[in-house]
Amino acid sequence: MRLTLSQLSALSGVSSSHLGRIERGERYPSGSILRRLAEPLGFEENELFTLAGYLSPSSAGIAESRPHYSGGDLDPYVARMLAQEPVDVQRAVIGILTILKSIAKSMTETGK
Repeated sequence: MRLTLSQLSALSGVSSSHLGRIERGERYPSGSILRRLAEPLGFEENELFTLAGYLSPSSAGIAESRPHYSGGDLDPYVARMLAQEPVDVQRAVIGILTILKSIAKSMTETGK
């Protein structure tokens, strides 16, 4: 979804200044903020909590094959740049990175 900070603020009830700090990586969203952002961003709460690294895919009831993003898995620069992209682009990139990580792991395990 292409929302401005003001639009997201109006939909979620989270101040645009706080959203800006989250967007710039100066703050990490709390659980209560994530709950307020889930619906306006088009996420299920569990999905957003999983993408934010609060839940593992299995504890969230999400199949293991779905992309999982934890901020610690990415270089901070890449995470910052990715955060500026629309949600659909973020999901695609996370999916691609998950696939590549899985391929690399399987190649390491098989000794190729």
